[in-house]
Amino acid sequence: MRLALRLLSLFLPLAFAIPLPADAQTAAPAAKPALKTILFYGDSLTAGYGLEDPALAFPGRIQEKISAARLPWRVINAGLSGETTAGGVRRLDWILRQPVDIFVLELGGNDGLRGLPPEVASANLQNILDRVRAKSPSARLVVAGMEMPTSMGAEYATAFRAIYPALAEKNQAVLIPFLLEGVGGNPTLNLPDGIHPTAEGHAIVADTVWKFIRPLLQPTADSAAPAR
Repeated sequence: MRLALRLLSLFLPLAFAIPLPADAQTAAPAAKPALKTILFYGDSLTAGYGLEDPALAFPGRIQEKISAARLPWRVINAGLSGETTAGGVRRLDWILRQPVDIFVLELGGNDGLRGLPPEVASANLQNILDRVRAKSPSARLVVAGMEMPTSMGAEYATAFRAIYPALAEKNQAVLIPFLLEGVGGNPTLNLPDGIHPTAEGHAIVADTVWKFIRPLLQPTADSAAPAR
C-alpha cells in the first residue's frame, strides 16, 4: 500500500501537466472579456434630476454609446441630487466598495450656487481624488468642469472656474472643461429651473463627455484624450 501511494504521488502531478490535444484546445470557446467599470460620481446633473427616466441622464446615454460600440464596459451612475463636495467626501467609502477603472468626478455646482468658498470645494474634491487613487491606483481620473452664472459675481465665477483645470493638472486627470457646454444657459435645453438639462440637453452633454471618455475605453498608440 505504501509503495502504491508513493508511486501515485510521483505520477499524479504529471497528469495535470499533460497538454490538451490541439483539437481540444481549439474547441474551447473564447472567454468574453471581463466588463470594466466607469463610475460617474456627481450631483443632480449626473443623477438626472427632473427626467422621467434616470436612464436618460448623460451617464445612461454614455452606456448606450458603449453598448452600440460593443465595448466591454459598464456605467455606474452614482449621482445624488443636492450633493455637495463635502457630502461627496462622506459617502465615498461606500461607493468605492466596488472596483473602478474610470472615475468621473462631477461635483461642485451646489457649492458654487450656495456661494461656498472655492478653496473649500477644491480641497474636498482633492480629498475625493486622493482616496480614489489610494483605493484604485490604476483607475483613470476624469474631472468635469463647472461654471457659475455671472449673477454670482465675476470674481467668484473666475475663482470657481479655475478649480477644475488646477485639479486635473495636479492629478494627471482628463479635464472636461465645461460639462454643460452648449447646454448651460439655453432655456430650450433646460428645465424651467434653468439649471437642470432636459432629456435633449442630456443627450448633448453625453456627446460632450463621450469625446473625452471614448479614447480611454480602447487606448491605442495614436489615440489620446483631447487636450486639456
